[in-house]
Amino acid sequence: MTFRNIPFTAWLGMAGISITVIAAVFAPLIAPYSDAAVIGDVWATPNQTYLLGLDNLGRDLLSRLIWGAQATLFVALVATLLSMAIGVFFSFIAATSPGIVDHTLSRINDILMSIPTLIFALVILAMLPQDMFVLVSVMAALGATRVYRLGRALAMDVAVMEYVEAARLRGEGKLWIIFREILPNTLSPLLAEFGLRFSFSILFLSTLSFLGLGIQPPTRTGAAW
Repeated sequence: MTFRNIPFTAWLGMAGISITVIAAVFAPLIAPYSDAAVIGDVWATPNQTYLLGLDNLGRDLLSRLIWGAQATLFVALVATLLSMAIGVFFSFIAATSPGIVDHTLSRINDILMSIPTLIFALVILAMLPQDMFVLVSVMAALGATRVYRLGRALAMDVAVMEYVEAARLRGEGKLWIIFREILPNTLSPLLAEFGLRFSFSILFLSTLSFLGLGIQPPTRTGAAW
């Protein structure tokens, strides 16, 4: 595929992602003010000095938007990496362990997936302390159930291949087969799933923040890195 064949909507998406990443990485250089600095009157309207105006405490909204990209990308990235690691590991274990192990892990995953994601997160976050560790853990656990379903399907297809059977006949262990035979041959769809999970994590974090269960104040967005 050449650059000319890339749809215009794809270019818009890549531009949006690039702007967000640049804002997160270079926030100390780009942001006009600190995210917690009170610099003017409350609810000041946008002008040449404050392009997006000020919030209810007199903080610059543009600066807070730029600094907020750091916390959002950090939490979403960590939660996605954890969910991929957990989901892929247990799904590959299930695919290479037919019988009670496979059935037990699959039924547990089915039970978790049967609960609406948002309701499950609201219940857990309302019960536990609202800090960064709990937030990331809940998002990772919920995302791992979706990764498990895909990973098990991919691993089941690869586990019956001749080279996997040859590895078993050579006496290779289960972990060797998982990381040396199955994982390299399922990497492409797993990377695609990582991109989708990362996008869903950002949207899910936005939903939780809207409901008051996301990143809690006075957590400094810049300190999340």
